[in-house]
Amino acid sequence: MSTTARPVHPVQAAASRVLYGAVAGIGGGIMFGILMAMMGMLPKVAMLVGSDSAAVGAVVHLAISAILGAGFGLVVPLIRFWPLLGAGVAYGVIWWVLGGLLLMPAGLGMPVFQMGANAMQSLMGHLIYGIVTALIFYGFRRRANHA
Repeated sequence: MSTTARPVHPVQAAASRVLYGAVAGIGGGIMFGILMAMMGMLPKVAMLVGSDSAAVGAVVHLAISAILGAGFGLVVPLIRFWPLLGAGVAYGVIWWVLGGLLLMPAGLGMPVFQMGANAMQSLMGHLIYGIVTALIFYGFRRRANHA
């Protein structure tokens, strides 16, 4: 018996990629969040919404992680494992520059593009985020393609 895949409407395919990306982004955000908690950075993230609570910082961080993950799912084409992993690394670096070096410091009234130990720790966290997000996204896509 021959099985043929049903064509998927482009909007439905994009919505699935956004959903998979958002969930993958939360997974990446959890891993990055562990590093942020160890560095005592979550209260600083909470300051973006007028709080200094580590718990609020964790929620804000995971919300941002989900949004960025949804973006990853939308912009990254359905590609094989190694190119997808490379895209995750690149995405992490892009968001380190945009988020870690520009948007977050600017949002807190701090100098932007400051390099130092904190910036390097932030780079490590963003790389972890990108890699883990890509791995989870790959798992979702692989599972969906075999369902």
